[in-house]
Amino acid sequence: MEHNSFKLPFVHLLCLLLLCPLVSCQLNYKFYDYTCPNLTKIVRYGVWSAITNDSRMAASLLRLHFHDCFVNGCDGSLLLDGGEKNAFPNRNSARGFEVIDGIKDSLEKACPATVSCTDILALAAREAVYLIGGPFWFLPLGRRDGLTTSAHTIGFAQCFTFKSRLFDFGSSGKPDPLLDTSLLTSLQSTCPNQDDSDTKLAPLDSASSSKFDNLYYKLLLNNSGLLQSDQALMGDNTTASLVLNYSKFPYLFFKDFGASMVKMANIGVLTGQNGEIRKNCRLVN
Repeated sequence: MEHNSFKLPFVHLLCLLLLCPLVSCQLNYKFYDYTCPNLTKIVRYGVWSAITNDSRMAASLLRLHFHDCFVNGCDGSLLLDGGEKNAFPNRNSARGFEVIDGIKDSLEKACPATVSCTDILALAAREAVYLIGGPFWFLPLGRRDGLTTSAHTIGFAQCFTFKSRLFDFGSSGKPDPLLDTSLLTSLQSTCPNQDDSDTKLAPLDSASSSKFDNLYYKLLLNNSGLLQSDQALMGDNTTASLVLNYSKFPYLFFKDFGASMVKMANIGVLTGQNGEIRKNCRLVN
């Protein structure tokens, strides 16, 4: 498997969800046990095949799930075709839709009109993390798919999102003084101070490979966080304490990450007679 940086832009997710109560909803761990007993095997194989071909796909699937849930709730609206997939912030960075489509095709053959695209995406994110060495979490199921698309911004960090830190931080005409000097030099090379570099991509975790780990927190301790919003976590006592603990105790990070993913997957879900079970994740029925 090719080694690429596995990005973890979810520092804020953990900090937020660890302080939030679990959303109560009509979900069940055994929801598909009788109607689609091979669901987990089919999803895991689809994700494994995708990661084998492209190790970056693990991060992409996790990111899709994150952005689907944090806009209008976990309803699979991100998967619908429309202008959103081709919006400027998503160019060259929105990936993984075809993996979900392939898994959906396999499930439609095994158990037609049964499993929602929203549940597929939630399961695919879990399997992606697990297959690259991350934690496994038990996920209640039974989400239904939304009927309208929503606005999302997905992907790796494009240069325009942090370039001010490299050349004109706070309109000072100078780089961010807190940014690690070696990282600054590297980023200025990747993202030169010219407009045509705006859509280039830079890794959020430049030192780690495709393995799921806690290295991103160690980078924050060394002032090597790519995004200012992430590095700013070190300026607050509560979030800085989390960063420190996660950098020192990976098992704690794994445990809290799994718990946070369960909470996130319960945000604004559709159940019962709300929404639908799409036959094609790109289109409403």
